[in-house]
Amino acid sequence: MNETATDRPVSSDTAKLIYVLYLVGFAAGITLVIGVVMAYVNKDDAPQWLQTHYRFQIRTFWLGLLYCAAGFVLMFVLIGFLVWLFAAIWLIVRVIKGFKHLERSEPMPDYETWMF
Repeated sequence: MNETATDRPVSSDTAKLIYVLYLVGFAAGITLVIGVVMAYVNKDDAPQWLQTHYRFQIRTFWLGLLYCAAGFVLMFVLIGFLVWLFAAIWLIVRVIKGFKHLERSEPMPDYETWMF
């Protein structure tokens, strides 16, 4: 019997790896860049529910970069560290939320949000 692409189970291992790379990014920032590149590469070939995770991961990277840049600018008025703390907590919450939905094989609800 011939298997088609739709007969094979969908693996979400790459999306899981990207979430892990984002968390490891606290120790080695380059893993964030590797993760976003992997998300860009895989987002078009994935099923619709998994594409929402890749889009969520891409937005997490770019919004996190924006929050960190704002924190850097605000260092000059002494509140930048608070913005960086918010960005770190924000990233952790987004990764945990995304991982939770990924484990259930659910699409990301509201993946275009700026917050959590």
